[in-house]
Amino acid sequence: MHRPKKQAALGFIFATLLIDVMGFAIVIPVFPDLIKGLIHSNVSDASSYAAWLSVAYAGTQFVFSPLIGNLSDRFGRRPVLLCSLLGFCADYLFQAFAPTIGWLFLGRLLAGITGASFTTANAYIADISEPEKRAANFGLVGVAFGLGFIIGPFIGGVLGDINIHYPFIAAAVLAFLNAVYGYVVLPESLSQENRRPLELKKANPVGTLMKLSKYKAVLGLAVSLFLIYFAVQAVQSVWSFYTKYKFDWTDAMVGYSLVVVGIVYAAVQGGLTRVIVPRIGTERSIWIGLLLYSIGMALFAFASKGWMMYAILIPYCLGGIAGPALQGYMSNHVPANEQGELQGGLTSLASLSTIFGPWVMFKVFHIFTKTDAPVIFPGAHFILGAVLMLLSALLAVLSFNKNKPEVKHPVPLDV
Repeated sequence: MHRPKKQAALGFIFATLLIDVMGFAIVIPVFPDLIKGLIHSNVSDASSYAAWLSVAYAGTQFVFSPLIGNLSDRFGRRPVLLCSLLGFCADYLFQAFAPTIGWLFLGRLLAGITGASFTTANAYIADISEPEKRAANFGLVGVAFGLGFIIGPFIGGVLGDINIHYPFIAAAVLAFLNAVYGYVVLPESLSQENRRPLELKKANPVGTLMKLSKYKAVLGLAVSLFLIYFAVQAVQSVWSFYTKYKFDWTDAMVGYSLVVVGIVYAAVQGGLTRVIVPRIGTERSIWIGLLLYSIGMALFAFASKGWMMYAILIPYCLGGIAGPALQGYMSNHVPANEQGELQGGLTSLASLSTIFGPWVMFKVFHIFTKTDAPVIFPGAHFILGAVLMLLSALLAVLSFNKNKPEVKHPVPLDV
């Protein structure tokens, strides 16, 4: 693919991911209230149901992501991406009109089966990127994520104050428009010579995870990546529950806070990643980013005023330089015709972490906020996340040291 076409393709995939993230982010401010209404209880109890809803989504995604990644290696990225977007559209409609909590679970299961947009998008980016530019181009995923969180939560907060179901309807419309957009303008990125036959034995989650062990650098960093995915659930999953419980924020206030998250995160992913990673190197970018993540989470746990959450977002979001650097590092150790398999494996790894991560974080939040809690400490899940980030940084450094080539000193000649 020529340079102008590569730039255009990156623009297409960026816009597709932006609309997709907007649809996801729209519903975040109102999700606690939706569950509360269906179970007729409080925020603390709603968090327990949210834990199991996350398990339903992540569990099915863990099982089906390897198949989706292998299908994209066989038939191309474009058709797989479009099908996943239509699946999300159906999920949002289930949530919008759910008469009982059971309907929410059904929608989450459907979304988990088809939820391959980021898997396929990452493989798409790997297809069209030179090895030295992969970290920077993977940063575009973070930019889309950040900008989606600027626009989506704002719309969701405003619509949620009008009617709790409107954000879900808006998300369904966005997902459908996203699919139409992709059908009309998104080109295929995987050339015929780089496609491979579909092998079902490779399309199982355990087998896909084991494939990561083919490459020494990937194996060492896979555990580190798992801990990152696990730890960030302290923020991604519990943010709206935590801020509504501790600071009594409204849907709109939660939405505004996520707008700030999106602005800072997009600035880091779109600007700083392209500057910092080449300047200080991939390895240093990874462990420094993880330390910043850990500091941010620890500060979240002890914030006593709502405005403090905004200030703490700066060090936390600066930690975002770690993700693209780590993805680029791993991608550079995999052949071109196996990028879809790698990204499917990484998505399975993320899904495995999000089976347990949100469940653990929600349960910790629930344990320390329920009426009969031995100690009321709603920030306990942030402390757990901070510890896991530190452990991830340690494992990353150990992996880098292990994979460095040995320096052989010449043997002095006898004279």
